Amino acid sequence: MVQLAGWTGLSMLSAVPSNGLLLQDRRLVRGQVDLTYVRVPRMALSAGGGDCLRAGDTCSSDDACSPRLRTLRQCVAGDGSVKLGPGARNQCENAMTALLSTPLHGCQCKRGMKKEKNCLSIYWSLHQSVLHGLSLVQDFPYEPEESGSDYVRLASIAAESEVTTVNRCLDAAKACNIDETCQKLRTEYVSSCIQPSARSGPCNRPKCSKALRKFFDRVPPDYTNELLFCPCTDTACSERRRQTIVPSCSYEDKDKPNCLAQLRICKADYVCRSRWAQFQYDCQPSEQSASGCKQENYGACLLAYTGLIGSTITPNYLDNSTFNVGPWCSCAASGNHREQCSDFLTSFHDNVCLSE
Repeated sequence: MVQLAGWTGLSMLSAVPSNGLLLQDRRLVRGQVDLTYVRVPRMALSAGGGDCLRAGDTCSSDDACSPRLRTLRQCVAGDGSVKLGPGARNQCENAMTALLSTPLHGCQCKRGMKKEKNCLSIYWSLHQSVLHGLSLVQDFPYEPEESGSDYVRLASIAAESEVTTVNRCLDAAKACNIDETCQKLRTEYVSSCIQPSARSGPCNRPKCSKALRKFFDRVPPDYTNELLFCPCTDTACSERRRQTIVPSCSYEDKDKPNCLAQLRICKADYVCRSRWAQFQYDCQPSEQSASGCKQENYGACLLAYTGLIGSTITPNYLDNSTFNVGPWCSCAASGNHREQCSDFLTSFHDNVCLSE
Protein backbone atom coordinates (compact mmCIF):
# COMPACT_ATOMS: atom_id res chain seq x y z
CA MET A 1 0.00 0.00 0.00
CA VAL A 2 1.25 3.50 -0.78
CA GLN A 3 1.99 5.75 2.17
CA LEU A 4 2.33 9.50 1.76
CA ALA A 5 3.27 10.51 5.29
CA GLY A 6 -0.23 11.82 6.02
CA TRP A 7 -0.09 14.57 3.40
CA THR A 8 -3.32 16.10 2.12
CA GLY A 9 -4.23 18.40 -0.75
CA LEU A 10 -3.17 18.38 -4.40
CA SER A 11 -0.32 20.88 -4.53
CA MET A 12 3.36 20.08 -4.98
CA LEU A 13 5.87 19.97 -2.14
CA SER A 14 9.67 19.93 -2.26
CA ALA A 15 10.39 19.20 1.41
CA VAL A 16 10.30 15.95 3.32
CA PRO A 17 8.89 15.60 6.85
CA SER A 18 11.83 15.10 9.22
CA ASN A 19 10.26 11.99 10.73
CA GLY A 20 9.38 10.41 7.39
CA LEU A 21 10.81 7.31 5.77
CA LEU A 22 11.02 7.82 2.05
CA LEU A 23 12.10 5.87 -0.99
CA GLN A 24 14.73 7.58 -3.06
CA ASP A 25 15.77 5.54 -6.07
CA ARG A 26 13.78 2.77 -4.37
CA ARG A 27 16.18 2.80 -1.39
CA LEU A 28 15.02 3.69 2.12
CA VAL A 29 16.79 6.73 3.44
CA ARG A 30 16.19 8.93 6.48
CA GLY A 31 16.17 12.71 6.59
CA GLN A 32 15.87 15.50 4.04
CA VAL A 33 15.70 14.64 0.35
CA ASP A 34 15.58 17.21 -2.43
CA LEU A 35 12.75 15.66 -4.45
CA THR A 36 9.23 16.75 -5.25
CA TYR A 37 6.39 14.67 -3.82
CA VAL A 38 2.75 14.51 -4.76
CA ARG A 39 0.23 15.46 -2.12
CA VAL A 40 -2.79 13.21 -2.28
CA PRO A 41 -6.29 13.42 -0.77
CA ARG A 42 -6.69 11.25 2.32
CA MET A 43 -9.71 9.55 0.72
CA ALA A 44 -7.45 8.31 -2.07
CA LEU A 45 -5.32 6.42 0.43
CA SER A 46 -8.12 3.95 1.10
CA ALA A 47 -9.04 3.44 -2.54
CA GLY A 48 -8.08 0.45 -4.61
CA GLY A 49 -6.38 -2.68 -3.35
CA GLY A 50 -6.42 -6.21 -4.73
CA ASP A 51 -4.74 -7.83 -7.71
CA CYS A 52 -2.95 -5.42 -10.07
CA LEU A 53 -3.82 -7.62 -13.08
CA ARG A 54 -7.53 -7.30 -12.35
CA ALA A 55 -7.13 -3.61 -11.58
CA GLY A 56 -5.30 -3.17 -14.89
CA ASP A 57 -8.05 -4.96 -16.81
CA THR A 58 -10.68 -2.81 -15.10
CA CYS A 59 -8.76 0.35 -15.97
CA SER A 60 -8.19 -0.70 -19.59
CA SER A 61 -11.91 -1.17 -20.13
CA ASP A 62 -12.75 2.23 -18.64
CA ASP A 63 -12.80 5.19 -21.04
CA ALA A 64 -11.57 7.61 -18.39
CA CYS A 65 -8.94 5.40 -16.71
CA SER A 66 -7.32 3.83 -19.78
CA PRO A 67 -5.89 7.02 -21.37
CA ARG A 68 -4.57 8.19 -18.01
CA LEU A 69 -2.72 4.92 -17.50
CA ARG A 70 -1.21 5.20 -20.97
CA THR A 71 -0.12 8.76 -20.16
CA LEU A 72 1.47 7.65 -16.88
CA ARG A 73 3.36 4.84 -18.61
CA GLN A 74 4.80 7.39 -21.02
CA CYS A 75 5.77 9.51 -18.04
CA VAL A 76 7.78 6.73 -16.40
CA ALA A 77 9.50 5.83 -19.69
CA GLY A 78 12.98 7.20 -20.17
CA ASP A 79 11.95 9.91 -22.63
CA GLY A 80 8.30 10.08 -21.65
CA SER A 81 8.22 13.83 -21.09
CA VAL A 82 9.61 14.37 -24.59
CA LYS A 83 6.87 12.24 -26.14
CA LEU A 84 4.20 14.09 -24.20
CA GLY A 85 5.50 17.47 -25.31
CA PRO A 86 4.88 20.85 -23.61
CA GLY A 87 3.15 20.69 -20.26
CA ALA A 88 4.31 17.11 -19.74
CA ARG A 89 4.84 17.61 -16.05
CA ASN A 90 1.25 18.73 -15.52
CA GLN A 91 -0.04 15.83 -17.63
CA CYS A 92 1.98 13.36 -15.55
CA GLU A 93 0.85 14.90 -12.27
CA ASN A 94 -2.81 14.96 -13.32
CA ALA A 95 -2.70 11.37 -14.57
CA MET A 96 -1.09 10.14 -11.36
CA THR A 97 -3.52 12.03 -9.15
CA ALA A 98 -6.52 10.71 -11.09
CA LEU A 99 -5.32 7.10 -10.95
CA LEU A 100 -4.94 7.26 -7.18
CA SER A 101 -8.74 7.13 -6.92
CA THR A 102 -8.97 3.95 -9.04
CA PRO A 103 -8.45 0.26 -8.12
CA LEU A 104 -4.87 0.62 -9.40
CA HIS A 105 -3.94 2.50 -6.26
CA GLY A 106 -3.05 0.08 -3.51
CA CYS A 107 -3.11 -2.96 -5.83
CA GLN A 108 -0.47 -5.63 -5.23
CA CYS A 109 0.78 -8.88 -6.74
CA LYS A 110 1.33 -12.37 -5.39
CA ARG A 111 4.85 -13.71 -5.33
CA GLY A 112 5.32 -16.51 -7.87
CA MET A 113 1.90 -15.93 -9.46
CA LYS A 114 1.22 -16.55 -13.14
CA LYS A 115 1.98 -13.42 -15.16
CA GLU A 116 3.86 -12.03 -12.16
CA LYS A 117 5.97 -9.76 -14.35
CA ASN A 118 2.85 -8.37 -16.07
CA CYS A 119 1.25 -7.72 -12.70
CA LEU A 120 4.36 -5.97 -11.41
CA SER A 121 4.64 -3.82 -14.54
CA ILE A 122 1.19 -2.43 -13.72
CA TYR A 123 2.19 -1.88 -10.09
CA TRP A 124 5.36 0.01 -11.00
CA SER A 125 3.56 2.15 -13.58
CA LEU A 126 1.87 3.92 -10.69
CA HIS A 127 4.48 3.39 -8.00
CA GLN A 128 7.63 4.25 -9.89
CA SER A 129 9.78 5.81 -7.19
CA VAL A 130 11.05 8.71 -9.23
CA LEU A 131 8.91 10.13 -12.00
CA HIS A 132 10.62 13.08 -13.64
CA GLY A 133 10.68 14.83 -10.27
CA LEU A 134 7.33 13.43 -9.10
CA SER A 135 7.65 10.74 -6.46
CA LEU A 136 5.41 8.42 -4.48
CA VAL A 137 6.51 6.60 -1.36
CA GLN A 138 5.54 2.94 -1.59
CA ASP A 139 5.97 0.14 0.91
CA PHE A 140 5.90 -3.17 -0.88
CA PRO A 141 4.54 -4.68 -4.11
CA TYR A 142 3.52 -8.12 -2.81
CA GLU A 143 0.49 -9.25 -0.85
CA PRO A 144 1.37 -10.38 2.70
CA GLU A 145 1.74 -14.15 2.96
CA GLU A 146 0.98 -16.31 5.93
CA SER A 147 4.04 -18.11 7.22
CA GLY A 148 4.08 -21.03 9.60
CA SER A 149 7.85 -20.77 10.13
CA ASP A 150 8.07 -17.56 12.10
CA TYR A 151 10.20 -19.31 14.70
CA VAL A 152 12.90 -20.05 12.14
CA ARG A 153 15.38 -17.19 11.82
CA LEU A 154 19.06 -16.66 11.26
CA ALA A 155 19.47 -15.73 14.90
CA SER A 156 18.52 -19.23 15.97
CA ILE A 157 20.78 -21.00 13.52
CA ALA A 158 23.66 -18.79 14.59
CA ALA A 159 23.40 -19.64 18.26
CA GLU A 160 26.74 -21.31 18.90
CA SER A 161 25.66 -22.23 22.41
CA GLU A 162 22.85 -24.37 21.06
CA VAL A 163 23.79 -27.98 21.69
CA THR A 164 21.61 -30.69 20.20
CA THR A 165 21.97 -34.29 19.16
CA VAL A 166 19.42 -33.77 16.40
CA ASN A 167 20.77 -32.88 12.95
CA ARG A 168 18.15 -30.37 11.87
CA CYS A 169 19.72 -29.93 8.42
CA LEU A 170 19.55 -33.64 7.74
CA ASP A 171 16.01 -33.80 9.09
CA ALA A 172 15.05 -30.89 6.80
CA ALA A 173 16.38 -32.76 3.76
CA LYS A 174 14.46 -35.89 4.75
CA ALA A 175 11.27 -33.91 5.28
CA CYS A 176 11.63 -32.34 1.83
CA ASN A 177 12.13 -35.74 0.22
CA ILE A 178 8.87 -36.97 1.77
CA ASP A 179 6.88 -34.03 0.42
CA GLU A 180 6.11 -34.55 -3.28
CA THR A 181 6.32 -30.89 -4.35
CA CYS A 182 9.44 -30.13 -2.33
CA GLN A 183 11.24 -33.26 -3.54
CA LYS A 184 10.32 -32.68 -7.17
CA LEU A 185 11.31 -29.01 -7.32
CA ARG A 186 14.47 -29.54 -5.27
CA THR A 187 15.59 -32.30 -7.62
CA GLU A 188 14.74 -30.02 -10.53
CA TYR A 189 16.86 -27.08 -9.38
CA VAL A 190 19.81 -29.23 -8.30
CA SER A 191 19.79 -30.92 -11.71
CA SER A 192 19.58 -27.56 -13.48
CA CYS A 193 22.42 -26.11 -11.41
CA ILE A 194 24.91 -28.96 -11.84
CA GLN A 195 24.28 -29.67 -15.51
CA PRO A 196 27.17 -28.43 -17.71
CA SER A 197 26.32 -26.07 -20.54
CA ALA A 198 28.18 -26.01 -23.85
CA ARG A 199 27.48 -22.28 -24.17
CA SER A 200 27.77 -21.17 -20.54
CA GLY A 201 30.54 -23.48 -19.31
CA PRO A 202 30.30 -25.41 -16.01
CA CYS A 203 26.58 -24.65 -15.68
CA ASN A 204 23.68 -22.72 -17.14
CA ARG A 205 23.19 -19.96 -14.55
CA PRO A 206 19.96 -18.51 -16.01
CA LYS A 207 18.35 -21.97 -16.00
CA CYS A 208 19.65 -22.64 -12.49
CA SER A 209 18.35 -19.30 -11.21
CA LYS A 210 14.94 -19.87 -12.76
CA ALA A 211 14.66 -23.31 -11.12
CA LEU A 212 15.70 -21.87 -7.75
CA ARG A 213 13.09 -19.12 -7.96
CA LYS A 214 10.46 -21.73 -8.78
CA PHE A 215 11.49 -23.82 -5.75
CA PHE A 216 11.41 -20.97 -3.24
CA ASP A 217 8.20 -19.51 -4.69
CA ARG A 218 6.19 -22.72 -4.77
CA VAL A 219 7.43 -24.79 -1.83
CA PRO A 220 6.02 -23.80 1.59
CA PRO A 221 8.43 -21.97 3.94
CA ASP A 222 8.09 -24.83 6.44
CA TYR A 223 10.34 -26.82 4.11
CA THR A 224 12.48 -24.14 2.42
CA ASN A 225 13.32 -22.29 5.65
CA GLU A 226 14.36 -25.48 7.41
CA LEU A 227 16.64 -26.38 4.51
CA LEU A 228 18.23 -22.96 4.22
CA PHE A 229 18.26 -21.85 7.87
CA CYS A 230 18.77 -25.09 9.81
CA PRO A 231 20.98 -24.67 12.92
CA CYS A 232 24.55 -25.97 12.75
CA THR A 233 27.22 -26.55 15.39
CA ASP A 234 30.10 -27.64 13.12
CA THR A 235 31.64 -26.57 9.81
CA ALA A 236 30.55 -29.74 7.99
CA CYS A 237 26.92 -28.94 8.72
CA SER A 238 27.46 -25.27 7.89
CA GLU A 239 28.99 -26.16 4.54
CA ARG A 240 26.08 -28.45 3.71
CA ARG A 241 23.73 -25.58 4.53
CA ARG A 242 25.77 -23.15 2.42
CA GLN A 243 25.58 -25.59 -0.50
CA THR A 244 21.74 -25.63 -0.41
CA ILE A 245 21.43 -23.26 -3.38
CA VAL A 246 24.34 -24.87 -5.32
CA PRO A 247 26.43 -21.68 -4.99
CA SER A 248 29.05 -22.76 -7.53
CA CYS A 249 26.42 -22.05 -10.20
CA SER A 250 23.83 -19.75 -8.65
CA TYR A 251 26.03 -17.54 -6.51
CA GLU A 252 29.80 -17.55 -6.97
CA ASP A 253 31.79 -16.39 -9.97
CA LYS A 254 35.43 -15.98 -10.91
CA ASP A 255 35.41 -12.31 -9.88
CA LYS A 256 33.13 -10.31 -7.63
CA PRO A 257 31.18 -7.65 -9.56
CA ASN A 258 30.44 -4.24 -8.11
CA CYS A 259 27.37 -4.37 -5.86
CA LEU A 260 25.80 -1.19 -7.23
CA ALA A 261 26.18 -2.48 -10.79
CA GLN A 262 24.35 -5.65 -9.77
CA LEU A 263 21.67 -3.61 -8.02
CA ARG A 264 21.15 -1.49 -11.15
CA ILE A 265 20.63 -4.66 -13.18
CA CYS A 266 18.18 -5.86 -10.53
CA LYS A 267 16.18 -2.63 -10.58
CA ALA A 268 15.84 -2.82 -14.36
CA ASP A 269 13.86 -6.06 -13.93
CA TYR A 270 10.32 -5.82 -12.55
CA VAL A 271 10.57 -9.04 -10.53
CA CYS A 272 14.01 -8.42 -9.04
CA ARG A 273 13.16 -4.79 -8.27
CA SER A 274 10.02 -5.94 -6.47
CA ARG A 275 11.81 -8.63 -4.48
CA TRP A 276 14.39 -6.05 -3.38
CA ALA A 277 11.65 -3.58 -2.37
CA GLN A 278 9.93 -6.35 -0.40
CA PHE A 279 13.18 -7.25 1.37
CA GLN A 280 13.75 -3.60 2.30
CA TYR A 281 10.25 -3.37 3.76
CA ASP A 282 10.10 -6.69 5.63
CA CYS A 283 13.69 -6.62 6.89
CA GLN A 284 13.90 -2.92 7.75
CA PRO A 285 15.76 -2.27 11.01
CA SER A 286 14.35 0.30 13.42
CA GLU A 287 15.85 1.78 16.57
CA GLN A 288 12.35 2.57 17.80
CA SER A 289 11.32 -1.11 17.81
CA ALA A 290 12.04 -3.28 20.86
CA SER A 291 13.20 -6.11 18.58
CA GLY A 292 15.21 -3.80 16.36
CA CYS A 293 13.02 -4.61 13.36
CA LYS A 294 10.28 -2.25 12.27
CA GLN A 295 7.81 -4.90 11.09
CA GLU A 296 8.67 -7.39 13.87
CA ASN A 297 7.79 -10.27 11.56
CA TYR A 298 10.79 -12.55 11.15
CA GLY A 299 8.85 -15.04 9.05
CA ALA A 300 8.07 -12.32 6.50
CA CYS A 301 11.71 -11.17 6.54
CA LEU A 302 13.00 -14.66 5.81
CA LEU A 303 10.41 -15.05 3.06
CA ALA A 304 11.61 -11.78 1.53
CA TYR A 305 15.21 -13.01 1.84
CA THR A 306 14.47 -16.23 -0.03
CA GLY A 307 12.62 -14.17 -2.64
CA LEU A 308 15.97 -12.71 -3.70
CA ILE A 309 17.48 -16.12 -4.42
CA GLY A 310 17.83 -16.65 -8.15
CA SER A 311 18.21 -12.93 -8.85
CA THR A 312 21.27 -10.83 -9.72
CA ILE A 313 21.62 -10.01 -6.01
CA THR A 314 21.19 -13.58 -4.73
CA PRO A 315 22.29 -13.79 -1.07
CA ASN A 316 23.96 -16.76 0.56
CA TYR A 317 26.22 -17.65 3.47
CA LEU A 318 29.59 -15.98 2.96
CA ASP A 319 31.50 -18.94 4.44
CA ASN A 320 31.02 -22.07 6.52
CA SER A 321 32.44 -20.67 9.75
CA THR A 322 29.92 -17.89 10.42
CA PHE A 323 26.25 -17.13 9.76
CA ASN A 324 27.02 -13.94 7.79
CA VAL A 325 25.06 -13.64 4.56
CA GLY A 326 25.18 -11.35 1.55
CA PRO A 327 25.27 -11.19 -2.25
CA TRP A 328 28.38 -12.17 -4.23
CA CYS A 329 29.69 -8.67 -4.90
CA SER A 330 32.06 -6.04 -3.56
CA CYS A 331 32.29 -2.28 -3.21
CA ALA A 332 35.54 -2.04 -5.15
CA ALA A 333 35.43 0.56 -7.93
CA SER A 334 32.43 2.28 -6.34
CA GLY A 335 34.11 5.68 -6.55
CA ASN A 336 32.05 8.43 -4.95
CA HIS A 337 29.21 5.95 -4.32
CA ARG A 338 31.15 3.79 -1.89
CA GLU A 339 28.93 4.77 1.05
CA GLN A 340 25.82 3.84 -0.91
CA CYS A 341 27.43 0.52 -1.77
CA SER A 342 28.34 -0.12 1.86
CA ASP A 343 24.76 0.63 2.88
CA PHE A 344 23.57 -2.00 0.41
CA LEU A 345 25.86 -4.66 1.88
CA THR A 346 24.89 -3.65 5.41
CA SER A 347 21.30 -4.53 4.51
CA PHE A 348 22.54 -8.11 4.70
CA HIS A 349 25.74 -8.22 6.76
CA ASP A 350 24.63 -6.23 9.79
CA ASN A 351 20.85 -6.48 9.52
CA VAL A 352 19.48 -7.09 12.99
CA CYS A 353 16.34 -8.56 11.43
CA LEU A 354 18.48 -11.42 10.13
CA SER A 355 20.57 -11.99 13.26
CA GLU A 356 20.83 -11.17 16.93
